[in-house]
Amino acid sequence: MDFSNTLINWYLQNKRDLPWRETKNPYNIWLSEIILQQTRVAQGLPYYLNFIKTFPTIQNLANASEEKVLKLWQGLGYYSRARNLHATAKHITNNLNGEFPDNYNKLLNLKGVGEYTAAAIASISFNEDIAVVDGNVFRVLSRYFGIESDISVPKTKKEFQKLANEVLPKGKAAVFNQALMEFGAIQCSPKKPNCENCVFNTKCFALQYNKVDKLPVKTKKNKIKKRYLNYIVVKDSNNNFIIEQRNEDGIWKNLFQFPLLETSKHTSIKNISSKIEKQFKSSNIIVFNDEPIIHKLSHQHLYIRFFEINIDEEINHSLNLEELVKKPFPIVIHNFIEKHYFELTKK
Repeated sequence: MDFSNTLINWYLQNKRDLPWRETKNPYNIWLSEIILQQTRVAQGLPYYLNFIKTFPTIQNLANASEEKVLKLWQGLGYYSRARNLHATAKHITNNLNGEFPDNYNKLLNLKGVGEYTAAAIASISFNEDIAVVDGNVFRVLSRYFGIESDISVPKTKKEFQKLANEVLPKGKAAVFNQALMEFGAIQCSPKKPNCENCVFNTKCFALQYNKVDKLPVKTKKNKIKKRYLNYIVVKDSNNNFIIEQRNEDGIWKNLFQFPLLETSKHTSIKNISSKIEKQFKSSNIIVFNDEPIIHKLSHQHLYIRFFEINIDEEINHSLNLEELVKKPFPIVIHNFIEKHYFELTKK
């Protein structure tokens, strides 16, 4: 228990002051954990505060439109988290009388809640003795205990889960789990961990055997797919725009975009302009960026260019800019709109 006690003592002295640590309300804990999946605290904190302000209760979230939820989520990425968040809020409100499941196994039945999130809610909100295992935990335990199993192999998760449960002090799951996550986030970080001032520096396997930068072991790398997206901004004389909603599964589902021309490989401006001219019967084409904007996602690199065509007559089923900016867009498109068209709202 020396590891656990030392870790908890470190946490109580060094933990960051974060709003979700001031409550055990499962709604707040759940919301914070979903936001912080694949997201750093510094980036996720303003979103958490905005969500709690806009939707103080799970019923408020359930009763909101998906469009409003996605707009609040805009810029966080991994938008399936927001869609699952909304679906789960509706399920709890409508089917569970607004009551959160109060144990790990029941929490696993919620859409968008995996083993890590279920363990976090169960331990922090209901003090269930179950350890969390995420990237931070892999790193801390592998370095301290010298575990060299490959974390990209599924069975390794069970090995770490077993160890984490063994070192978890009974009755202290909430503080232990938060300590383990916090230690991995700010002390035992992926790059340049602060080993010199670490409470474990005399007992850490990785430090003793010069393996800090080699643990945890992860051999499998994500395969990156390249996609070439050409967005066509269709604008009429009244500064109305055409947009469409992405309905297919995959990135940015249910978000909005300008009409899209996707190519299988890098294509010249001339060829893209020719395709646009044929499709929209207009040769008045403005090219915004000769070199594509490279927008990197976890499994995809998107090469994005923007074109504009102006139509003389009024466009049916179009939106003015004030209506446009209320829609949820992928952040790369939102930033483009803000940069090139925001001044139209001031006219």
